[in-house]
Amino acid sequence: MVFSSAVFLFLFLPAVLVLYYLPVFFWNDAWETARKNTVLCLASLLFYAWGEPVYVILMLLSIAFNYYIGLDIGRHADRPSRQKIILAAAVVFDLLILGFFKYGNFLIDNLNGLLAWDIEPLQVSLPVGISFYTFQILSYVVDVYRGTVKPQKNPVAFAMYVTMFPQLIAGPIVQYADIEKRLGKRQVTPESFFDGVTVFLRGLGKKVLFANTIGRFYTEIAAGDVVHASAATMWLGIACYTMQIYFDFGGYSDMAIGLGRMFGFEFLRNFNFPYLADSVKDFWRRWHISLSSWFRDYVYIPLGGSRRGTLRTVINLAVVWSLTGLWHGAAWNFIAWGAFYGLLLIGEKFVWAGILPKIPGWARHIGTMMIVMIGWVFFASDSMGDAVVFLRSMFCLNGNAPWDAAFVYYLSSCAFPLALMSLSAFGICDRMPKPRRQALRLAGNGIFYAVVLVLSVICLVSSTYNPFLYFRF
Repeated sequence: MVFSSAVFLFLFLPAVLVLYYLPVFFWNDAWETARKNTVLCLASLLFYAWGEPVYVILMLLSIAFNYYIGLDIGRHADRPSRQKIILAAAVVFDLLILGFFKYGNFLIDNLNGLLAWDIEPLQVSLPVGISFYTFQILSYVVDVYRGTVKPQKNPVAFAMYVTMFPQLIAGPIVQYADIEKRLGKRQVTPESFFDGVTVFLRGLGKKVLFANTIGRFYTEIAAGDVVHASAATMWLGIACYTMQIYFDFGGYSDMAIGLGRMFGFEFLRNFNFPYLADSVKDFWRRWHISLSSWFRDYVYIPLGGSRRGTLRTVINLAVVWSLTGLWHGAAWNFIAWGAFYGLLLIGEKFVWAGILPKIPGWARHIGTMMIVMIGWVFFASDSMGDAVVFLRSMFCLNGNAPWDAAFVYYLSSCAFPLALMSLSAFGICDRMPKPRRQALRLAGNGIFYAVVLVLSVICLVSSTYNPFLYFRF
């Protein structure tokens, strides 16, 4: 089940909201919170089982194991050596499950190719969202070990943290410490609920009206004769993908944040106008913030960060970005994508750090956007070979022309939606003047998002093109 579907919008979500806010007058606050947690937990398991009925068992196994691990770490607070063993067991268990399903066949394929072996591939599919909920579980057990959070004694509350459907499938990655208090007590006001609805509808519009619209152009260009297509056509295609992935994943994150607010949770912002960045480092401060924060808190800083000299910092950055690429996918093009950004970030920090401030802001911004677009080629391609062919055509290295009639055709077709999305992605729409009176602003928002909902539903009903790009992670 996906958020941008009629089943979710008109059946699942209304039913869950009714059950969640069903008035029960004879229970105290503690019982009411327990009831709401149970409703949300069961609804989340149903949401996941809708598309992954078998792998619900795997998720429940992970929940049960790590719930016990958290309690066991807490019980041995006076025995640090014992805590380290328990933590190591949890990390190994969680990463082995992730590795088996996500990287097993990748390892087999490479061993077969390298050693001429003939190992049969594993007959398993990738559980949807396993990368996201595994990282959430790891953040919990590590924080319990560090003593920054207390072990969660309520199994339903812990299960709800892991399975919460607003962010279960494609994030944002919610660290346990950020919502620990709200698992026990939370309050939703009419204002916060309405705010959640508007944020959700904004994300729905980004996904259905923007990402789906522009994604068709990239899909058509990438499916064509990439070798002989003009460089201009290839750049236009990756420009369309650049907007598609932002509005697809950014839209999903907005929907998750909005849904969280409807149920009394505040998820941290996952995107902060990343295409306004004027450096690679700035881009990664703005893009997929929850993932960047996770790797910073649980990998980069524990490795020593930048506190142990230049060589160690370079190694730490290389490790983090290799893992970042591998986290996104079990393929060499994703590893190359991570290495690409790792090298650039090392260069910005140690090689051309003194040069960047001297370059005009507009030039830094254009250069950063070109780097990001080149990076998306690795990300969007099905293989490393496809990425190389695409890049060669972008720079006229396949004997292709700089431009052709196809470029004019595609540009005339996608110029308007691409321009409109650029205005939104670069934050220009957010700087437009708004009514000062609260009543007018609320009325305007209500009308605007009602139109967004109607148009989104029309598009969903009339189209079969509705991919979520980050579902494969």
